[in-house]
Amino acid sequence: MMSQRKKPKTTVRSKSSRNKQQRQQTGVKKKRRPSSKRWLIRQAKDVYVQAAQREGYRSRAAYKLIELDDKFRIFKPGQSVIDLGAAPGGWTQVAVSRVHADTPGGGQVLAVDVKSLDPIHGASISNRDILEENTVGEIHDILKGDADVVLSDMAASSTGHRKTDALRVMTLCEAALDFANTVLSPGGCFVVKVLKIGAEVELVKRLKQDFSSVRNAKPPASRKESSESYIVAMGFRG
Repeated sequence: MMSQRKKPKTTVRSKSSRNKQQRQQTGVKKKRRPSSKRWLIRQAKDVYVQAAQREGYRSRAAYKLIELDDKFRIFKPGQSVIDLGAAPGGWTQVAVSRVHADTPGGGQVLAVDVKSLDPIHGASISNRDILEENTVGEIHDILKGDADVVLSDMAASSTGHRKTDALRVMTLCEAALDFANTVLSPGGCFVVKVLKIGAEVELVKRLKQDFSSVRNAKPPASRKESSESYIVAMGFRG
């Protein structure tokens, strides 16, 4: 009696899996979404993106800090600076240049971020969370004292809901201010990014209690369609 040959098992693949395999075999990449295309076009036309690439800054955000410093004179050579949420490092690069941290006898700059950063000439890097208890003590050890300037360009991951995003940013602002109050020397400066939807009013009230001068600015490098703004608080009362 002849044995029946078993039929080979067939694997049923979804259409998306087959398409993915076909793209891998043919080298055809998945089409970009319209939003991605718009972002690429905007980046290609952005004069600040072009300038950052030309001048070696890691992000166009560097020019926001340059413009703020040109207006408010935030930095002085020899100062100690802490840059919170430093990645990818554009603000840190500017701070290094402005306080001469890359020259003997100059200032010092500490970049703090939970994300990894590539080394930045003239700066120290700490991959710590400012909400952790030991972070302040470790930063004092690195700087060997208090800071003259605390910068915060921190931003929470976007949810797509404008008000929710703004409130999340405000939570980071409050945390950055609490941190600044523990590490700043008297007369120090605090620069922080906010989203202007009204939630920043309470933060400004706190700042006016802790600093002798509190001013708001939207530097030209900040995109017009963005609701971001920067608060520059100077003259920390200690």
